[in-house]
Order: sequence, then structure tokens, then C-alpha cells
Amino acid sequence: MTSEKWLKIIGIGEDGLGGISSSARSLIDHAEILVGGDRHLAMLPEDQRSQIVWASPIEATIQQIINLRGKSVCVLASGDPLWFGIGTTLLKRIPIEEIAIIPSPSTFSLICARLGWSLNEVETLSLCGRPASLLQSYIYPNAKLLILSSGKETPQIVANMLCNRNFSNSKITVLEHLNGTKEQIISTVTNQFQSFPEFADLNAIAVECIPNPETKILSRMVGLPDDAFCHDGQLTKREVRAITLSTLAPNAGELLWDVGAGCGSIGIEWMRSHPRCQAIAIEKSRTHFIAENAIALGTPNLKIIEGKAPEVLQGLPTPDAIFIGGGATVPDLFETCWANLRSQGRLVANVVTLEGEQKLFQWQQKYGGTLTQISISRAEVIGSFLGWKPMRPVTQWQAIKPF
Repeated sequence: MTSEKWLKIIGIGEDGLGGISSSARSLIDHAEILVGGDRHLAMLPEDQRSQIVWASPIEATIQQIINLRGKSVCVLASGDPLWFGIGTTLLKRIPIEEIAIIPSPSTFSLICARLGWSLNEVETLSLCGRPASLLQSYIYPNAKLLILSSGKETPQIVANMLCNRNFSNSKITVLEHLNGTKEQIISTVTNQFQSFPEFADLNAIAVECIPNPETKILSRMVGLPDDAFCHDGQLTKREVRAITLSTLAPNAGELLWDVGAGCGSIGIEWMRSHPRCQAIAIEKSRTHFIAENAIALGTPNLKIIEGKAPEVLQGLPTPDAIFIGGGATVPDLFETCWANLRSQGRLVANVVTLEGEQKLFQWQQKYGGTLTQISISRAEVIGSFLGWKPMRPVTQWQAIKPF
């Protein structure tokens, strides 16, 4: 079957050709054209075959590979090509029916083998070509993190982030040239990290997250404390936010439109619920708060659109859920959102004004769904005593778009 597939993707480690199977070696030997980074191509014996080195950005090379359809092309990749690897990128453009993939042990598997960690009990992420702030949402007590590094500076960036979050007691291990002749493993406590010299460009990082006694823990469940966000008062308060996100019901890989996003709290917590959740925050005036909060809370890929809805909603990807946190009385806002929502998608709207309530009642009468009033009181000081101080009631409408 593999002979019918013009594109082969072979995972290869630091141990080179000696670490791959005979079938993988045969595919490399019989390919007309070889594709890879300088490091991988240098592992091959010299011959007269065409070689393509990855360009930066890689899109030009991917198109070059697609243009070679019909020839025998072999791509050399690191470890497992489908775990934060080039195989995943190529499969977005080329169907699996045209590709044969032979993986080698992933960097994550090799780290676990060195440290004695169970692969099913760790968190895995890549900072290679991705914002380092992605790490923020993975930091929690006793988490075991395996991190693909973007270069020699990444270990220090990770250590600094742990210290800034008061996780300076964490154990950090840097593994250089895994499974190669230059393999080296360096372990220390994060707060002693400054004493180490420069690391190799080719490294991976393992972290056992240990909080300091004074650490403020931010759960990955919905309902972060209000003071976790920078804001000017336009913030969906913690209790209402938790109820709202429960109603929105995020699932892995789904896209949310957060319309009238304020400081971005709903979209950010939607994305924190799962690494593959996506969100677009639409806000006319507070986008600087949204950007700051997204970076600080580990969702740097939150897409931010500055402008007034519904005008700026045109042409956006189809959402699985929509939250209207502001602007419910704006003409055509609901109609535009409803028209763009996918079938069986969820729409949730919160209002605090009588005019907003009238709009929600009209929508509920026409489209069905559920109306809920959320009333929260917090205990506050009254003289030398405590008393209940009611927050402004929030009226919420939730509806599912039918087929």
C-alpha cells in the first residue's frame, strides 16, 4: 500500500539512520526527492538526489511539496511527525490516502523514559514557533509538564515564568540532544536556574510544578477570581461568569464569538477550558485589556477584533457558540449573530437593564430557549459587622439554534 503513496513522512531521532526500522530506511533510500531541515539531511549519506531544505516560513516549502505530487517524496521529521510535528501541518493540505507515515519515538516518550514518568500523567505542549505565554494555563500544583523548546533561550524563559507565578520551588530538567551521542540531562530547582551556563539549541524541558506557600493558584476550571483580570469595571463577575460558561458549555475544538467582550474574561476562560478551544473577542474600546489578560492567563491565540458589532462580524468563521455580553439592544446585532451561528449552536446573552430584558423576552418569545435571572449577594463590612450586599441582577437568555 505504501508504494501507492507518493509522500512519505519518516520520523527520525538524534540517533540517525541507525534508530529507524528497515522499512523506513527503504522508503528513504528509494525516494526521488528528500525534504528536511539541515540537521536531518546531514544524517543521510551523500548522493545525487534532489534535496529541499525547509524555508522560513514553511508555507513556501509545503506548496513546493504539493507541486511534486506524482513523484516519490520523502520528508524527514523529528520523532513522531504527528505530535506537534510537520505531519500534522502537511495533513491539512494533503489527504492521508496519499501519505505514508512511519514515526519514531517522540521527544515526550524519550523524556518519560529518562525520568520514569508515565506519559498518560503529563501535560505536553510545544513552544517551538509558538508564544511562550501558552505555558501560563498549564502551571498548577503537582503538574508534570513536557515542553518542546524553541531554542537555547527557552529554558530560561520557562524558569522566569515559573518564578513570576511563585512556582520557584519547581523542579526543572533540561534534556539536550536526546537519544544522540551528545545527550545531556541537567536538573535543578527553578530558583537556582540562573547559575547554569548556556544550553544547546536542541533541547526539551520537563517541569514538576511545586508552588511556594504564598502562591495564588489559578484553577483551569471556569470562574477565575475577578482580580485575575485587568479591567476598568466592565467585567462579568466571577459567579455570573461561571454560570455563563456552564451555559455556553465549551467542548474541545469549538469556536466562541465573545461579542461585547469587555476585558475578555468569557473568551479567555472558554479557551482555558481546553487547549483546542478557540475564541474571537469582539470589543470596540477595551482591546488593550483583552490582549494583556490573554497573555497573562495563557491564551495568547485569542483573536481580538476591535470595532462595533454587528458590522465587524461579517466574514468571521462560523461559531459553535456565541456570547452577547454587551449591545443586546443594538439594531440587527442578534439577527446577525443568529444567522451566523451553526445549526445546534448555542447562543447566550446577558443583560442588566430593563431595555435589555425586553429584548431578551422578545427573542425568547420568537425563538424559544430559557430565561434565567441571576441574583448574587456578597458579604461586605457594615460598620463592625458583615452584611449582604446584592450585586446587580443579571438576566440571561440561552437558546440552541435548530436544524
